[in-house]
Amino acid sequence: SFPDALLHHPELRSEATGALASRVSVHRSVREALYERQRAFALQPSGAVLDGRDIGTVIAPEAEVKLFVTATVSARALRRWREMQRLGDSSTLPEIEAQLAARDERDRTRAVAPLTAAADAIVLDNSELSAAASAAEAIRLAEQRLLAR
Repeated sequence: SFPDALLHHPELRSEATGALASRVSVHRSVREALYERQRAFALQPSGAVLDGRDIGTVIAPEAEVKLFVTATVSARALRRWREMQRLGDSSTLPEIEAQLAARDERDRTRAVAPLTAAADAIVLDNSELSAAASAAEAIRLAEQRLLAR
């Protein structure tokens, strides 16, 4: 069992952890080990917000609202570099950009649960949006989808 307290550990936000997650997620056994915990979280009676590269296609394909949030590699790399700087990490912007591009390629081409938007997902490109503007747009899009049902 994975203690919930570990979810707030700063190492989970490290570049190394992000890269490792992408490398191990190609293995079916790893994905299967996490599937039930993720499904249980997604199916809470009070609802849930999940973030991940296969949430809308594998973990919660029946979700009422699915946002496929994307941004250019350069925009994501700059955000990640700034975050790493705040954490005292010495990674360079070109290194982070290369790592993100490699991760995207690996995730798009993996045999098990490849990275792709669900057919009914709303695509939100936040390349040019701040975190606050992204959140506001996500809420607007979700409300719009729910009202249309």
